[in-house]
Amino acid sequence: MNNSILTKREREVFELLIKNNSTNEIARKLNISDKTVRNHISNTMQKLDVKGRAGAVIELLKLGELSL
Repeated sequence: MNNSILTKREREVFELLIKNNSTNEIARKLNISDKTVRNHISNTMQKLDVKGRAGAVIELLKLGELSL
């Protein structure tokens, strides 16, 4: 069972985000729209109760959801 707070797609978005990909680059790589990428990021920030992408990345690293 997966206890991750992230969906599979949210994880994919943040893994690309921490590799310094832009929203547009992430959208192209995952074959989704820019708006969908922003929605995944926004949903994750809401789940974590943080403001900003950097805050989300820091929290996900602390929680062990992402690794550098």
